[in-house]
Amino acid sequence: MAQTNATQAVENIFRTPELKEKILFTLLCLFVYRLGAHVTAPGVDPAALLDFFKNQASGGLLGLYDLFTGGGLSRATIFALGIMPYISSSIFVQIAGAVLPQVEKMQKDEDGRKKLSQWTRYGTVVLAWVQAWGFSLFTQGIPGVVGTPGLAFQVQMSFFLTAGAVFVMWLGEQITERGLGNGASLMIFFSIVERIWPSMLNTFKFVSTGAVGPFNLLVLIAIMVGVVAGVVAVTMAIRKVPIQIPQRTVARGRMREGSRSFIPLRVNSAGVMPIVFAQSVIVVPGAIAQFWGNTRLRDLADYFNPGSTLYYILSAILILFFTYFYTSIIFNPVDLAENLKKQGGFIPGVKPGSKTAEYIDDVVSKVTLPGAIFLTLIALLPIWLTRLVNVPFAFGGTSLLIVVGVALDTLQQVQQHLLLRKYDGFMKKGRIKFRGRQTAGGF
Repeated sequence: MAQTNATQAVENIFRTPELKEKILFTLLCLFVYRLGAHVTAPGVDPAALLDFFKNQASGGLLGLYDLFTGGGLSRATIFALGIMPYISSSIFVQIAGAVLPQVEKMQKDEDGRKKLSQWTRYGTVVLAWVQAWGFSLFTQGIPGVVGTPGLAFQVQMSFFLTAGAVFVMWLGEQITERGLGNGASLMIFFSIVERIWPSMLNTFKFVSTGAVGPFNLLVLIAIMVGVVAGVVAVTMAIRKVPIQIPQRTVARGRMREGSRSFIPLRVNSAGVMPIVFAQSVIVVPGAIAQFWGNTRLRDLADYFNPGSTLYYILSAILILFFTYFYTSIIFNPVDLAENLKKQGGFIPGVKPGSKTAEYIDDVVSKVTLPGAIFLTLIALLPIWLTRLVNVPFAFGGTSLLIVVGVALDTLQQVQQHLLLRKYDGFMKKGRIKFRGRQTAGGF
């Protein structure tokens, strides 16, 4: 029955011209993006750079960045920076809105949001140029990667990578406006999914050579099934805060019955960003040690390598901190309480205004804790699995969070399009519920 409903839903998609055009346009843009992610920038030996990433940069910030770009960074392609400069610029603007009252005021106005969008684009160009220049210096420091190092190569590499990042930003905006889903999120989604099959093939190669036993493979599959189910559950989990809209007088003295609703507070409001921020901080000692080349600094940086006790403790502390920090940025209980008060609504048993804001803030703090603990476990999962089966495991917790979140958001949009045209969606029962506000970049 479930298979029949899904087949009928797919047929309904192609019966809806607008939805069909959106999906085809999105797939076309993603095809162009993935095609450019395999075109190597001039002046670089991609094989030598790829060997370096496999041996030394597979973990940490570079490995995470390379994952988000679908391997474009390790191959030095023209889309090596991917959509990340645009996402970083969006996050900076979002943080500025939480710190600067002027920016916060602009976020609530239509003209102000357009100006902030333009600032985000300018910030993307600046960040892309800085990252591209840094990447050119980084590649020059690896023996055998750059044929003719020098200022000319740095300018050339910076130009190609910055132009590629701007084009990727434009593609993402086109998908968001004319396609289906959030363009930035879908680009990262397809970059990650593209690398699933090679990782699976490598795992089976280890099995065929005897490096991994059948029992370890079964354990790995069982853990992954459980983790996927857990990620889906936590991603969709919400805490419903009931609200009441009082009765109002309408025409001819009639009374309209008060309505009941709820405020959905997500368990994982911050998405994957706390893991990204935490790993960015942890790799700082290693980056400084590599830059200065000091032996003592390198010995100190070894304490922060993945798998060490200090790495586990620091990762847990940073993820917990950034989860609460980023949730406080993207979620404002005061604004929510004010909007609820303007509509005449209230939370039963709680006074409108400041008391409502305090109540919502307290609930958010409580539901964020299990979400933060879950993010910590997900972030450390790849290291544990690698030690368990003694095989490098590329498709880790961070990837799962992004893939599941983007897939659910996109499926929800398809569901809404179908239901608006009185078609049945993918599920007649247990339809995808509202998952709350998206963060910057759609995470």
